[in-house]
Amino acid sequence: MDDVAADAYLRRIAADRPAVPDAEALRGLHLRHLQAVPFENLSLHLGEEIVLAEGPLLEKLVGARRGGFCYELNGAFAALLRTLGYEVELLAGRVFGPEGLGIPFDHLALRVRTPTGAWLVDVGFGRHSSYPLRLDTDAEQRDPGGVFRIAGTPEGDLDVYRDGKPQYRVEQRPRELSDFEAACWWQRTAPGSHFRRSLVCSRVTESGGRVTLSGRTLVITGADGAREERELAAAEVLPAYRAHFGITLEREPVLACAGAEAGSGG
Repeated sequence: MDDVAADAYLRRIAADRPAVPDAEALRGLHLRHLQAVPFENLSLHLGEEIVLAEGPLLEKLVGARRGGFCYELNGAFAALLRTLGYEVELLAGRVFGPEGLGIPFDHLALRVRTPTGAWLVDVGFGRHSSYPLRLDTDAEQRDPGGVFRIAGTPEGDLDVYRDGKPQYRVEQRPRELSDFEAACWWQRTAPGSHFRRSLVCSRVTESGGRVTLSGRTLVITGADGAREERELAAAEVLPAYRAHFGITLEREPVLACAGAEAGSGG
């Protein structure tokens, strides 16, 4: 990514270029990203290709002003952070579900090093921390998104907990974006993929809450936890994508396969 592309990305997330690549600037970029770029899996249900390469990811997130899921969001954010001077490594994760851990590489998170330490950076997990999480402690870390803790496993991996519940397990070996292509293909095509059975678009709001459109169900949650939910009429769906997420679509996404909708992840 060159400086022109980085500046366009920064405009996309309404962030200034940091003077130095430090932890404080990283916190601001992380939150701005969550507020501006939604976690969404609409491409799966619109028949759009997902290409895990810098050019196509930037065209989607910045050029088309869309969102994406973990491979796209964290993959693109990693490229931006490197251009801004951060040391960034891609980490492979497995998401905890009702039946245990998911498939290998079903989540992508980032390890970002600053002069004050290493951080778990994740703008691609749906409901998660608003700010990066320290990787040098297993103590609880309080965040607007909950109380988080990162604990080592006997195998040398790291388990990420939110409010006492395991969210995902990450390996510590650095990976390349191409390493996630097979898992991305599985998420897009396999009947067992919860992304095939869910339709979601969600972002953190500027007030500290969250707005989510899941199918035709619009949920707005305030920073205080107050929740408003309503079913949209067919004619309201595309305007809702524009109003709440800045996404302009030509047609309403329809679930790629039948089944109950699942929660965010990956």
